[in-house]
Amino acid sequence: MEALLCKRLGDPTSSSEPPIELTQNHPIPKLDSPTAVRIKIKATSLTFATYLKILGKYQEKHPLPFIPGSDYAGTVDAVGPSVTKFKVGDYVCDVSPIGSFASFIVQDQSRLFEVPKGCDLVAAAGLPVAFGTSHLALVHRANLTSSQVLLVLGAAGGVGLAAVQIGKTSGAVVIAVARGDEKVQLLKSLGVDHVVDLMNQDVTVSIKEFLKSRNLKGVDVLYDPVGGNLAKETRKLLNWGAQILVIGFIPANIILVKNWTVHGFYWGSYRIHQPAVLEDSVRELLSWMEKGLITVHISHTYSLSKVRGSHQSSPFPPL
Repeated sequence: MEALLCKRLGDPTSSSEPPIELTQNHPIPKLDSPTAVRIKIKATSLTFATYLKILGKYQEKHPLPFIPGSDYAGTVDAVGPSVTKFKVGDYVCDVSPIGSFASFIVQDQSRLFEVPKGCDLVAAAGLPVAFGTSHLALVHRANLTSSQVLLVLGAAGGVGLAAVQIGKTSGAVVIAVARGDEKVQLLKSLGVDHVVDLMNQDVTVSIKEFLKSRNLKGVDVLYDPVGGNLAKETRKLLNWGAQILVIGFIPANIILVKNWTVHGFYWGSYRIHQPAVLEDSVRELLSWMEKGLITVHISHTYSLSKVRGSHQSSPFPPL
């Protein structure tokens, strides 16, 4: 099968000695247990975590060589004799530590999610981590309601686009912060109540004017994957008793004065500590996608042979 192998750790954008190499004759993985399922991969996501694993800077280390790749979607190709949840031809998606930059992958049936046949598999490949992070953070941790105001920073990124859509589906008033007209127009097309363009607007002034126009006191939930000065500035807009969802880092001094609740959040840990909650979350998201309540925005698609260049063109932060 076709697979992308990471043979050494390093920068995948390097033109001289790229650490990842495409092979056309990698062995197709065999079913390794009675409950194993082999999936023919339709699409897999290009994530910052995968980029860090190739660099060797992720918290989890994998023996070399390994096939990178995390969340993916595809069709069931083969099943073990004790598999009861799936049959050949079913649509599924999953998140794997490694292994999805390939034509096939094997996973136990307990980890797979059934994708409704009406859903696009390419879109489903981009759903588990980005939408799962925002869904569990907003719905499970913050208990976002229709009476609240949600402010999303970095709203045109993967988790940001997921957060604004989940906020709207939950009935909240959603304010989004992004940079550039293209991103602003995308957010407006998703029904966001107010969008701030950092290129030409003062974020505090713009949001205060919007809140005043709606007779709203302030922000109840801040979704922060950005941190830094923007997070510091927008915290001035939070109500007393507001909640902050930290998908990054936050200084802590003003929290006690304002009685804020800060939720540190890591989606992957739910696999270990509350797997049933994570599974219910992904199933609900898939049902929302089937009903058209949420849309996975796909900016680019690449073949496996173009993945190295895709890392180079993707807006990953410098390390």
